[in-house]
Amino acid sequence: MPSMIERVFVITGATGTTGKAAARALGERGAALVLVGTDQSRLDALVRDSNLPAAHLLALKVDLRNAEAVHSAAEAVTVKFGRVDGLIHLVGGWVGGRIIAETSEDDFESMLGQHAWTTFHLLKEFAPLLARNQWGRVIIVSAPAATNPQGKTSAYAAAKAAQENLVLNLAAELKESNVTANIIQVKSIDVNGSDKGTTPDEIAASILYLCSDAANKINGVRIPLFR
Repeated sequence: MPSMIERVFVITGATGTTGKAAARALGERGAALVLVGTDQSRLDALVRDSNLPAAHLLALKVDLRNAEAVHSAAEAVTVKFGRVDGLIHLVGGWVGGRIIAETSEDDFESMLGQHAWTTFHLLKEFAPLLARNQWGRVIIVSAPAATNPQGKTSAYAAAKAAQENLVLNLAAELKESNVTANIIQVKSIDVNGSDKGTTPDEIAASILYLCSDAANKINGVRIPLFR
């Protein structure tokens, strides 16, 4: 199992099922974690359950759609740890089921905010910190709809396509800095053990590998984690 001792990873959407699985996998291998969410009570519960020492843990309630809030979060991480080694962006959310003519502007704006703007703000703040280390990892979870939409997902697919292209641009921009940026694509996340979709633990295992030194040469790719 790869060791993550002395690495610092920021995990957004940390209180979700996939976020918890990623935090557990990285924390068990010695990483320090920055757990980012929007619900303070759920963050508090996650901190209690993490079994990590206070020196290895920072929980932040942040609206990632707000540039100033993300800037403040990056400053807090720097003050606490002095570095960042990875950004695991796991904020989810889906709106769909309507053709474009029936899709509201509010739904479109909501998806852009949740996926594209959150990613833009995070990369703007944390990419320079990763580059400064000369080692880093950026990982998002996306969906096939971003590259192969099947209809009635226009708001979601457009936002995910924007998100993916931000990550792929970062991969090209930081390729000389030993920072990789990759995309895990899943059709759905199986949180109930129904064997339909990809489980949080399967996603966490892929994240763990991409965060290891063994994955140094994997950069700017979409990894399909589905049948």
